[in-house]
Amino acid sequence: MTTFVLVHGAWSGAHGFRHVRRLLSAAGHEVFTPSLTGIGERSHLTSPAIDLSTHVADVVNCLLYEDLTDIVLVGFSYGGFVVSAALERVAERVRHLVYLDAFVPADGDSVVSLTGMALGDPVGPEAVWLVPPIPREFDDPAEAAFSQPRRTGHPVRCFTETVRLARPVEAYDVALTYIKATGEPRPASGGPFWTAADHARTSGRWGYHEIDTNHMIANNRPAELAELLLTLA
Repeated sequence: MTTFVLVHGAWSGAHGFRHVRRLLSAAGHEVFTPSLTGIGERSHLTSPAIDLSTHVADVVNCLLYEDLTDIVLVGFSYGGFVVSAALERVAERVRHLVYLDAFVPADGDSVVSLTGMALGDPVGPEAVWLVPPIPREFDDPAEAAFSQPRRTGHPVRCFTETVRLARPVEAYDVALTYIKATGEPRPASGGPFWTAADHARTSGRWGYHEIDTNHMIANNRPAELAELLLTLA
Protein backbone atom coordinates (compact mmCIF):
# COMPACT_ATOMS: atom_id res chain seq x y z
CA MET A 1 0.00 0.00 0.00
CA THR A 2 1.17 3.51 -0.86
CA THR A 3 0.11 6.74 0.82
CA PHE A 4 -0.71 9.56 -1.61
CA VAL A 5 -1.09 13.20 -0.62
CA LEU A 6 -2.68 15.25 -3.42
CA VAL A 7 -2.40 19.04 -3.14
CA HIS A 8 -4.84 21.01 -5.27
CA GLY A 9 -4.25 24.25 -7.16
CA ALA A 10 -5.48 27.83 -6.99
CA TRP A 11 -9.17 28.77 -6.95
CA SER A 12 -10.10 25.15 -6.25
CA GLY A 13 -10.24 22.61 -3.46
CA ALA A 14 -9.79 18.97 -2.57
CA HIS A 15 -12.90 18.16 -4.61
CA GLY A 16 -10.81 18.64 -7.77
CA PHE A 17 -9.11 15.32 -6.97
CA ARG A 18 -12.31 13.45 -6.07
CA HIS A 19 -12.23 11.13 -9.11
CA VAL A 20 -8.53 10.33 -8.74
CA ARG A 21 -8.88 9.86 -4.99
CA ARG A 22 -11.61 7.25 -5.46
CA LEU A 23 -9.61 5.36 -8.07
CA LEU A 24 -6.47 5.24 -5.93
CA SER A 25 -8.47 4.23 -2.87
CA ALA A 26 -10.23 1.48 -4.84
CA ALA A 27 -6.79 0.13 -5.77
CA GLY A 28 -6.03 -0.31 -2.08
CA HIS A 29 -4.03 2.82 -1.33
CA GLU A 30 -4.40 5.50 1.31
CA VAL A 31 -5.18 8.95 -0.11
CA PHE A 32 -5.21 12.36 1.57
CA THR A 33 -6.39 15.52 -0.19
CA PRO A 34 -5.73 18.41 2.22
CA SER A 35 -7.83 21.52 1.62
CA LEU A 36 -5.96 24.81 1.50
CA THR A 37 -7.29 27.49 3.81
CA GLY A 38 -9.52 30.17 2.28
CA ILE A 39 -10.38 28.45 -1.01
CA GLY A 40 -12.62 25.62 -2.12
CA GLU A 41 -14.52 24.03 0.75
CA ARG A 42 -12.58 26.26 3.17
CA SER A 43 -13.52 29.48 1.39
CA HIS A 44 -15.49 30.54 4.48
CA LEU A 45 -12.11 31.09 6.15
CA THR A 46 -10.74 33.43 3.52
CA SER A 47 -9.09 36.69 4.58
CA PRO A 48 -6.40 39.13 3.41
CA ALA A 49 -3.96 37.52 5.86
CA ILE A 50 -3.83 34.15 4.08
CA ASP A 51 -0.64 33.64 2.12
CA LEU A 52 1.59 30.92 0.69
CA SER A 53 2.97 30.18 4.15
CA THR A 54 -0.56 29.41 5.37
CA HIS A 55 -0.99 26.82 2.64
CA VAL A 56 2.42 25.29 3.30
CA ALA A 57 1.40 24.88 6.96
CA ASP A 58 -1.86 23.23 5.83
CA VAL A 59 0.07 20.51 4.02
CA VAL A 60 2.86 20.13 6.57
CA ASN A 61 0.33 19.76 9.38
CA CYS A 62 -1.61 17.15 7.42
CA LEU A 63 1.52 15.02 7.23
CA LEU A 64 2.54 15.62 10.84
CA TYR A 65 -0.84 15.19 12.50
CA GLU A 66 -1.67 12.08 10.46
CA ASP A 67 1.94 10.90 10.94
CA LEU A 68 2.29 10.09 7.25
CA THR A 69 5.56 8.63 6.01
CA ASP A 70 6.97 7.19 2.78
CA ILE A 71 4.43 9.21 0.79
CA VAL A 72 3.92 10.19 -2.82
CA LEU A 73 3.33 13.94 -2.60
CA VAL A 74 1.60 15.50 -5.61
CA GLY A 75 1.31 19.25 -6.23
CA PHE A 76 -1.01 20.51 -8.97
CA SER A 77 -0.45 23.93 -10.59
CA TYR A 78 -0.11 26.50 -7.74
CA GLY A 79 0.27 23.46 -5.50
CA GLY A 80 3.79 23.16 -6.90
CA PHE A 81 4.75 26.19 -4.83
CA VAL A 82 3.16 24.64 -1.77
CA VAL A 83 4.84 21.23 -2.00
CA SER A 84 8.22 22.78 -2.85
CA ALA A 85 8.18 24.89 0.31
CA ALA A 86 6.76 22.05 2.42
CA LEU A 87 9.54 19.68 1.38
CA GLU A 88 12.12 21.45 3.54
CA ARG A 89 10.06 20.65 6.65
CA VAL A 90 8.90 17.11 5.82
CA ALA A 91 11.45 15.72 3.36
CA GLU A 92 12.09 12.66 5.53
CA ARG A 93 8.41 11.73 5.09
CA VAL A 94 8.39 12.01 1.28
CA ARG A 95 9.45 9.22 -1.07
CA HIS A 96 8.32 10.69 -4.37
CA LEU A 97 7.50 14.30 -5.26
CA VAL A 98 5.24 14.75 -8.29
CA TYR A 99 4.52 18.04 -10.05
CA LEU A 100 1.25 17.86 -11.97
CA ASP A 101 1.40 20.59 -14.64
CA ALA A 102 2.75 22.73 -11.83
CA PHE A 103 5.15 25.49 -10.92
CA VAL A 104 8.61 24.32 -9.89
CA PRO A 105 9.86 27.49 -8.18
CA ALA A 106 13.36 28.53 -7.27
CA ASP A 107 14.23 30.43 -4.11
CA GLY A 108 12.76 33.94 -4.28
CA ASP A 109 10.14 33.15 -6.93
CA SER A 110 6.46 33.97 -6.61
CA VAL A 111 3.44 33.25 -8.77
CA VAL A 112 3.48 36.89 -9.83
CA SER A 113 7.18 36.88 -10.72
CA LEU A 114 6.84 33.71 -12.83
CA THR A 115 3.63 34.68 -14.62
CA GLY A 116 3.57 38.48 -14.72
CA MET A 117 0.02 38.29 -13.36
CA ALA A 118 -1.61 41.73 -13.00
CA LEU A 119 -3.33 41.99 -9.63
CA GLY A 120 -4.44 45.61 -9.37
CA ASP A 121 -3.72 47.72 -6.30
CA PRO A 122 -2.35 45.34 -3.62
CA VAL A 123 -2.34 47.97 -0.83
CA GLY A 124 -4.33 51.00 0.29
CA PRO A 125 -8.07 51.63 0.67
CA GLU A 126 -8.82 50.25 -2.82
CA ALA A 127 -6.74 47.13 -2.32
CA VAL A 128 -7.85 44.01 -4.17
CA TRP A 129 -6.97 41.09 -1.92
CA LEU A 130 -9.13 38.35 -3.46
CA VAL A 131 -8.21 37.31 -6.99
CA PRO A 132 -11.16 36.02 -9.06
CA PRO A 133 -10.73 32.62 -10.72
CA ILE A 134 -9.45 32.54 -14.26
CA PRO A 135 -11.53 30.59 -16.81
CA ARG A 136 -10.85 26.88 -17.17
CA GLU A 137 -12.19 24.36 -19.70
CA PHE A 138 -13.50 20.91 -18.89
CA ASP A 139 -14.03 18.14 -21.43
CA ASP A 140 -17.21 16.81 -19.84
CA PRO A 141 -20.17 19.23 -19.52
CA ALA A 142 -21.20 17.49 -16.30
CA GLU A 143 -17.74 18.06 -14.86
CA ALA A 144 -17.90 21.71 -15.89
CA ALA A 145 -21.32 22.07 -14.25
CA PHE A 146 -19.91 20.63 -11.04
CA SER A 147 -16.57 22.44 -11.00
CA GLN A 148 -17.27 25.94 -12.27
CA PRO A 149 -19.56 27.03 -9.40
CA ARG A 150 -16.98 25.69 -6.92
CA ARG A 151 -14.12 27.84 -8.22
CA THR A 152 -13.54 30.52 -5.60
CA GLY A 153 -11.53 33.72 -5.26
CA HIS A 154 -7.93 33.25 -4.12
CA PRO A 155 -6.15 35.42 -1.50
CA VAL A 156 -3.65 37.62 -3.29
CA ARG A 157 -0.79 37.15 -0.84
CA CYS A 158 -0.53 33.52 -1.94
CA PHE A 159 0.55 34.87 -5.33
CA THR A 160 2.78 37.72 -4.15
CA GLU A 161 4.65 35.99 -1.32
CA THR A 162 8.07 34.77 -2.43
CA VAL A 163 8.98 31.20 -1.68
CA ARG A 164 12.06 30.59 0.45
CA LEU A 165 13.94 27.41 -0.38
CA ALA A 166 17.16 26.63 1.46
CA ARG A 167 17.93 24.04 -1.22
CA PRO A 168 16.45 23.25 -4.63
CA VAL A 169 14.18 20.22 -4.72
CA GLU A 170 16.82 18.29 -6.69
CA ALA A 171 19.06 18.39 -3.62
CA TYR A 172 16.73 16.22 -1.54
CA ASP A 173 16.81 12.43 -1.46
CA VAL A 174 13.38 12.04 -3.07
CA ALA A 175 12.29 10.81 -6.48
CA LEU A 176 11.06 13.62 -8.76
CA THR A 177 8.49 13.43 -11.56
CA TYR A 178 6.89 16.07 -13.76
CA ILE A 179 3.58 15.39 -15.55
CA LYS A 180 2.78 17.82 -18.36
CA ALA A 181 -0.61 18.57 -19.87
CA THR A 182 0.29 18.64 -23.55
CA GLY A 183 -3.12 19.91 -24.61
CA GLU A 184 -2.09 23.33 -23.30
CA PRO A 185 -0.54 25.58 -25.99
CA ARG A 186 3.07 26.55 -25.47
CA PRO A 187 3.36 30.34 -24.97
CA ALA A 188 5.89 32.19 -27.10
CA SER A 189 7.74 33.07 -23.90
CA GLY A 190 7.80 29.43 -22.80
CA GLY A 191 5.74 29.88 -19.65
CA PRO A 192 6.53 28.41 -16.22
CA PHE A 193 4.87 25.03 -16.75
CA TRP A 194 6.47 24.34 -20.12
CA THR A 195 9.83 25.59 -18.83
CA ALA A 196 9.63 23.20 -15.88
CA ALA A 197 8.53 20.37 -18.17
CA ASP A 198 11.41 20.96 -20.59
CA HIS A 199 13.88 20.86 -17.70
CA ALA A 200 12.43 17.63 -16.34
CA ARG A 201 12.31 16.00 -19.78
CA THR A 202 16.00 16.61 -20.40
CA SER A 203 17.26 16.00 -16.86
CA GLY A 204 18.46 12.65 -15.64
CA ARG A 205 17.31 13.63 -12.15
CA TRP A 206 13.61 13.73 -13.09
CA GLY A 207 11.03 11.36 -14.46
CA TYR A 208 8.82 12.89 -17.12
CA HIS A 209 5.35 11.99 -18.43
CA GLU A 210 2.70 13.62 -20.61
CA ILE A 211 -1.10 13.50 -20.63
CA ASP A 212 -2.88 14.79 -23.71
CA THR A 213 -5.44 17.17 -22.24
CA ASN A 214 -5.62 20.71 -20.95
CA HIS A 215 -4.44 21.96 -17.57
CA MET A 216 -7.34 20.34 -15.67
CA ILE A 217 -5.82 16.86 -15.85
CA ALA A 218 -7.44 15.42 -12.73
CA ASN A 219 -10.90 16.45 -13.96
CA ASN A 220 -10.48 15.49 -17.61
CA ARG A 221 -8.32 12.35 -17.42
CA PRO A 222 -8.72 10.94 -13.89
CA ALA A 223 -8.30 7.29 -14.90
CA GLU A 224 -5.15 8.00 -16.92
CA LEU A 225 -3.70 10.09 -14.11
CA ALA A 226 -4.52 7.49 -11.46
CA GLU A 227 -2.93 4.75 -13.55
CA LEU A 228 0.21 6.84 -13.95
CA LEU A 229 0.40 7.59 -10.24
CA LEU A 230 0.04 3.88 -9.50
CA THR A 231 3.03 3.11 -11.73
CA LEU A 232 5.04 5.74 -9.84
CA ALA A 233 4.03 4.12 -6.56
